[in-house]
Amino acid sequence: MAGGGGSSGGVSPLGPAPPMWYHRDLSRAAAEELLARAGRDGSFLVRDSESVNGAYALCVLFQKHVHTYRILPDDEGFLAVQTSQGVQPKRFKTLPELVSLYLNPSQGLVTTLLFPVEREEMAVSDDRDYSDGEDEKPPLPPRSASTSTSPGPETPTESPAANGLSTISHDYLKGSYALDLEAVKQGASSLPHLNKTLVSSCKRLNGEVDKVLCGLEILSKVFDQQSAFMVSKMIQQSVNQGGDQELENLVTKLAILKDLLSSIEKKALKALQDMSLSSPCSPPPFSMRHSKAIPVQAFEVKLDVYLAELTKIGKSQKYTLSVDVEGGRLVVMKKVKDNQEDWTTFTHDKIRQLIKSQRVQNKLGIVFEKEKDKSQRKDFVFASAKKREAFCQLLQLMKNKHSNQDEPDMISIFIGTWNMGSVPAPKSVASWMLCRGLGKTLDEMAVTIPHDLYVFGSQENSVCDREWVESLRVALKEQTELDYKPIAIQTLWNIKLAVLVKPEHENRISHVGMSSVKTGIANTLGNKGAVGVSFMFNGTSFGFVNCHLTSGNEKIGRRNQNYLDILRLLSLGDKQLSSFDISLRFTHLFWLGDLNYRLDMDIQEILNYINRKEFEPLLKVDQLNLEREKNKVFLRFAEEEISFPPTYRYERGSRDTYVWQKQKATGMRTNVPSWCDRILWKSYPETHIVCNSYGCTDDIVTSDHSPVFATFEVGVTSQFVSKKGLPKSSEQAYIEFECIEAIVKTASRTKFFIEFYSTCLEEFKKSYENDTQNSDNINFLRVGWSNKQLTTLKPLLSEIEYLQDQHLLLTVKSVDGYESYGECVLALKSMIGSTAQQFHTYLSHRGEETGNIRGSMRVRVPSERMGTRERLYEWISVDKDETGGPRGRSSEAERSSKEETAARYSEKYYLQENVAIFLILCFLFLGRPKQDGPDGGDSISKNSFNNPAYYILEGVPNQSAAAISPELLPSPTSSNPPAAKVNPPSAGVRTKPPAAPSGPLHLRRAGGGAGSTLNRPPPDFPPPPLPKGALEMVTEAPFNKPRPLYPDLAEVRIPPAGFRRGGGMALDDQSCSVLQMAKTLSESEFSGQPPPRAPSAPPPLRGQPMGAGLDACRTFPPRNPITESIAEDMPEEALWGSSSSSLSVGESSVGEWLQRLGLEKYERGLLHNGWDDLEFLSDITEEDLEEAGVLDPAHKQILLESLRQQQK
Repeated sequence: MAGGGGSSGGVSPLGPAPPMWYHRDLSRAAAEELLARAGRDGSFLVRDSESVNGAYALCVLFQKHVHTYRILPDDEGFLAVQTSQGVQPKRFKTLPELVSLYLNPSQGLVTTLLFPVEREEMAVSDDRDYSDGEDEKPPLPPRSASTSTSPGPETPTESPAANGLSTISHDYLKGSYALDLEAVKQGASSLPHLNKTLVSSCKRLNGEVDKVLCGLEILSKVFDQQSAFMVSKMIQQSVNQGGDQELENLVTKLAILKDLLSSIEKKALKALQDMSLSSPCSPPPFSMRHSKAIPVQAFEVKLDVYLAELTKIGKSQKYTLSVDVEGGRLVVMKKVKDNQEDWTTFTHDKIRQLIKSQRVQNKLGIVFEKEKDKSQRKDFVFASAKKREAFCQLLQLMKNKHSNQDEPDMISIFIGTWNMGSVPAPKSVASWMLCRGLGKTLDEMAVTIPHDLYVFGSQENSVCDREWVESLRVALKEQTELDYKPIAIQTLWNIKLAVLVKPEHENRISHVGMSSVKTGIANTLGNKGAVGVSFMFNGTSFGFVNCHLTSGNEKIGRRNQNYLDILRLLSLGDKQLSSFDISLRFTHLFWLGDLNYRLDMDIQEILNYINRKEFEPLLKVDQLNLEREKNKVFLRFAEEEISFPPTYRYERGSRDTYVWQKQKATGMRTNVPSWCDRILWKSYPETHIVCNSYGCTDDIVTSDHSPVFATFEVGVTSQFVSKKGLPKSSEQAYIEFECIEAIVKTASRTKFFIEFYSTCLEEFKKSYENDTQNSDNINFLRVGWSNKQLTTLKPLLSEIEYLQDQHLLLTVKSVDGYESYGECVLALKSMIGSTAQQFHTYLSHRGEETGNIRGSMRVRVPSERMGTRERLYEWISVDKDETGGPRGRSSEAERSSKEETAARYSEKYYLQENVAIFLILCFLFLGRPKQDGPDGGDSISKNSFNNPAYYILEGVPNQSAAAISPELLPSPTSSNPPAAKVNPPSAGVRTKPPAAPSGPLHLRRAGGGAGSTLNRPPPDFPPPPLPKGALEMVTEAPFNKPRPLYPDLAEVRIPPAGFRRGGGMALDDQSCSVLQMAKTLSESEFSGQPPPRAPSAPPPLRGQPMGAGLDACRTFPPRNPITESIAEDMPEEALWGSSSSSLSVGESSVGEWLQRLGLEKYERGLLHNGWDDLEFLSDITEEDLEEAGVLDPAHKQILLESLRQQQK
């Protein structure tokens, strides 16, 4: 507690008892809320200062504004209110004495202290976290080597006799000592009670010595034959010994152990020297060998072709891609006539780029380098999205293995969390480490690839630290043949966090930090709480937090407070960043553990949904998701989409049954199945992070929780060394600000300044006080700084390659109390250039959103320092010709390296698509009379920057921020922000969709989308316009009521700002394809006489009830994969050289095949599992059908029989 500062003469600064107006560590925002609730001028309270340890803050309400005064202790422990320079402060021994002075008028404050606002004393309730049956009683902290616990009480005591020996000795001296004294007076030659006391106190020591001797027995037999006999004898004698003999044996054992330990090393050295002279060199020890070679992996694919290439297609377009990671080669093999094979080999340096399709999850483009600096792109369709990801991982591994770079650009991280239920782990936890089980799992070809970092979080883990880490190392060695190095193990009672790293990376780890926070009963017991580990991997900072929060279905508020306490009190990372909570101190922060959030739904409904494997309705009532939507916890954290069943509370020994009832003394206790065990993360803007897996095991059954795993692909930076040395004055880079404006949530009207922190700065820098200030809302204050008030920052190094990886941390602080009112982080990458770029992001403090900040800045880099290179994670990109791709400024390096390929491919793609659209629309609208459309709607309303919910972007520039309507932003009263409204185009005028901001919106999804190279949000709205000719014809069409070309975006639900869930690519594809829209118009306007419908209702789609209309285009993700080219929209017969020449969209697709069989309900499951092509369906098995949701045996038989008939 900050208020526990020292004082003179041993007097507490709070007096004999803390006064009721003293609120301890109450936050600044909460203090302002209490004073606003009091509502009377002169209301006051005192809290701990957030900026200085041992100091206080006096908060006073006057004319609806809160004024804050700092109370600082001096060197002698006296307290005084901070005064202006030159004013002599008045000093006091205690806080009550100081406050009593200012209860009198005219003492220099803005008003007299009149009405104390007393703290709300929490009722002492039975808040034991184990009341729901999770724990029968809080487990004792694990014993360490330095302490032992007496077998008496169940809870630890704070007495001086806390250790077992002291307690037993105290008991002897207090009682049994008199009995021994009486026996000696009667002539006894022994002290039976003392002997009993010594035996009892050494009982545990006896067992430990036996363990050590057993472990050394084999060594003693090999190297020290003399000691070996005595060791074996003492081990045998240790059984069933008692009294005097037991104590004597213990002394003998200790003597033997001492002699053995002092002599065995010398004797072992001599024995090994003798062996080395008489035998040839032995192979290197197992731990020194390289990891096992990755075998050549083969992938069955088919070539994706375009309309212009159909004439060249033979009957066989099936290929095999073989990846030789060790040899650095990719072999592309195609079968030709007479079982002959045509194959081409590409070395790793000839593979220029991988381009993932964002709309077709199992499609991948590969750009090969041909002769004379020419490149060629080929698109392949894999059997499933999982196969495509495994192929990409293997190629990245091959590229990294054979790279000429000294330091890695990207690493892979395994993160696991498991509540072990106070039971030791089973012999094998391989499925946990290999990410095998349920949910989003890795392909079998990728599971054996060793990760660079392994992070294991456990709760209710009763195994001692050393044994737990050793068991993890042994298990990893069995799977990878690598001897992983533990870099940190942090424990709080039975909550443990262990981090292990590949041997080759051990020297890249630095600045390791560890910390823990107790949140158990009264925040003093460690049965609940968190442990954390932080470190630098070269130039990238990482933080990991493993927590066990309060249990109980109804204790949501307690869990939220646990999270906020951990966020504030966990001491990790750079100490200079004390103004920032841990969510902003690290490039990447991962938060895992048993969060204990439950499902708010009737137990029977939950079980029904689980049996049907329908998780979406359950996720909507998941307490963690609901609290995140309200911005109560995990602000701007991300979580991969959950596709596995709840991990708690299973019957031990099985994963078939949930045990949801438990008889307690207070009655029946219900624990509904829930996703208690979670893994979330938060990363700086414009960094690379992709979640490749997120699931749970289904074969580890010792606990009532299932272990949860996740794997990540993370971009890292090196410790940059300039090849040109320190910059000269003419080659110095500069970070320049034109202006900054912030809206701060506060009732204060003090002045503010900004502090700037970054690893690229020699020290932190401060701005001057703000020069503009106004407010339209009593609870919000707008402050501004012109360029005269903002300092120019000089980075340590001026190379663009260095600066594009750097970030700038900002904190807005008050002049009166030097306390932070909000912090944020900006990426420098998008600010580099000769012209200023706009930024706009939110401010947060202590885990709560407290405002927003925007401005204009540029990072000026001299031309001599502009050289850069492509990173490994930039080697994989998302198709640029797709509307769903990521937006925003791309770096010069990206544009130069991909321009030729992207331009060539985009030209071909759009030419083919536009021709097809033109033909379709000619058929639709030719000869129709013109009809003027309405005028455009109201112009976009002027930006209301005073809107307190105008919080957007995460440190990414927004060149059109000033033109964004507040309708795009969350409202102050709703956590779900309304989407923007698009005005219909005027008649005869070609319109464009609203200009997309150059930076992504703050509504970011997790980086789990395939091909996402930056930590950026989903694609912009709306989809691109139709081609010129087609658009003109559409605007001339005689609709009864003009319809907008694009879906009504006001009806599209966008996730709220603080809630991000990762997902696959289909989830990120939030546009409606042009072909789909054209098809919709055709079917609705020329398909006969449909039933009457409301004038405003959109037309129906085929296969849907009337009135559904364009809603199909608004469904996220679309029901079917959106087509990418004319070739994909053609039937299978046309693609594969059949005689059929029909061009009807989607004919012979999986959906129509299922519709003919009357089993269209299985379409979604098959498509989700990658069975989106009839060509691949010929290989499907019963197990594959079950995984896709086809559980009815009769339906499985119908589907398999139909496929067999088609093969004939």
